[in-house]
Amino acid sequence: MGLKIDHVSHRYPQQEDFVLKDVSITLEDSQIVGLLGTSGSGKSTLGQIAAGLLRPAQGKVLYNDEPFQALPAREKRRKRIQMIFQHPEVSFNPRLSLDKSMEEVYKLCGKAYNTEARREMAGQFGIYPEQLKRVPAQLSGGELQRLAIARALLPEPDILILDEPTSMLDVISQAQVMRMLLALQKKRKLSYLFITHDVALCRYVSDKIYTIEEGVIVKDQQLNPAVV
Repeated sequence: MGLKIDHVSHRYPQQEDFVLKDVSITLEDSQIVGLLGTSGSGKSTLGQIAAGLLRPAQGKVLYNDEPFQALPAREKRRKRIQMIFQHPEVSFNPRLSLDKSMEEVYKLCGKAYNTEARREMAGQFGIYPEQLKRVPAQLSGGELQRLAIARALLPEPDILILDEPTSMLDVISQAQVMRMLLALQKKRKLSYLFITHDVALCRYVSDKIYTIEEGVIVKDQQLNPAVV
């Protein structure tokens, strides 16, 4: 069960070289898998393919042993797998209040809007109701990233694709957010694909680590899960 990337290769239009080359990784239920690589290694592209945002040129993505793209509705795909990006501003409409952006999540997933759940989730990440009345440009990068994480959790996904999720935070905030993500993962039995260049952080949070270099998985290593 879970998510399986099966012999995936990918290249972008107008590019001759493949950015991913015959990549296979597995994310089991309630597991944290680290994807470790430097800038340009292909790790973010793989994350977008895992989230269903890109269709691979070759290979396939399986969700619970079924082709991910064959799921019956776009809304169901969005609910089951959510992605948190390195740059949080891409998750929000710059012209909408943050409250409205949070509301959009419920519409996309076909769920009734729950004001209490939205405020509670945002509050867990240090974002207060008065801040939700603002537009994205009025929050700091760290605040916006914390809200992006809260927003991704609203539809109660099974899997989170975390692409450098703490890169916009200072060291103290990074530790706080990671501890909260780990606690939520344990409580809700979520699966995380944790994409990062940070070796120490990757080793701390992950049950298993895949190392990617120039679009190729060069190493996989089983680790003990972090203790929260």
